[in-house]
Amino acid sequence: MSLPPSIRNRLKVPAIAAPLFLVSGPDLVIAACKAGVIGSFPAMNARSSDDFSHWMKRITEETSSSDAPYAVNFSLARMKGARLDTDMETCRQYETPIIITSVGNPSPVVEGIHAWGGLVYHDVTTLYHAKKAADAGVDGLILVCTGAGGHAGPLSPFAMVEQVRSFFSGTIILAGAISSGRGIRAAEILGADLAYLGTRFIATKEALAEDAYKNMIVAEKTDDIVYTNAISGVPANFMRTSLTAVGLDPDNLPTPDGPFRPNLPDGLTAWNSIWSAGQGVGLIDDLPDTAELVSRLTKEYHSARQHD
Repeated sequence: MSLPPSIRNRLKVPAIAAPLFLVSGPDLVIAACKAGVIGSFPAMNARSSDDFSHWMKRITEETSSSDAPYAVNFSLARMKGARLDTDMETCRQYETPIIITSVGNPSPVVEGIHAWGGLVYHDVTTLYHAKKAADAGVDGLILVCTGAGGHAGPLSPFAMVEQVRSFFSGTIILAGAISSGRGIRAAEILGADLAYLGTRFIATKEALAEDAYKNMIVAEKTDDIVYTNAISGVPANFMRTSLTAVGLDPDNLPTPDGPFRPNLPDGLTAWNSIWSAGQGVGLIDDLPDTAELVSRLTKEYHSARQHD
């Protein structure tokens, strides 16, 4: 595998608590790092660059070199100009160990991140984009496969991981319906270095999601997940109950006007009024705190390893 020892040796289990829009904040990041998995958050979850700076200060002060590292996510196609430049400079000042880039070309930021010693992990949903990101010099590829929450890709991990490994020697992170320690171990066996868990961490006490969102995660089953481009303009997974709660018919959704141009009734927006989740909801039936969850994942992971 190709996970640097400086990261692997600080993890209780090889996993990232994925950056969740409007859900991941300092409490979740700090709890994840202290529990022994990589904590992360989207920079845009902080409402301004000043807020972002305060979040970064708190995270760096409340985690240590013996804790798991943290990561910051930048959605490159949406976060441009002064906000991107200012927040990236804050990351440079704090020497953020991992930057997760998504929805855009990582080439313009890779060199600057490497200059302070940071690693760049990039989200991809296709083999074409995986090759493009590899050519850009990223350190890791996050393979967002079928069943993942948010903007999931259409490919099976059984097809994608091995093909990416054939041309990429860096770190591979696998996303897609992973909600248990057994799933984390399965990702490793398949050829990934880290598992990417998003939906499972929405249903934790430290997550910023409102209680109704967390409770819906617990209540929904895998069959309740709807994969559609109608809500954000790009194919993504959403909970059926969330769609019906705002008056939408999950089986007759409006056709979007184009990528990232949904055609929804006024007042309805993806992630805010309409909630996403991956197929892993079928494995979630409680709302633990993050330390308890990571402890459980770790036990399941080591139990699975004993049966390899």
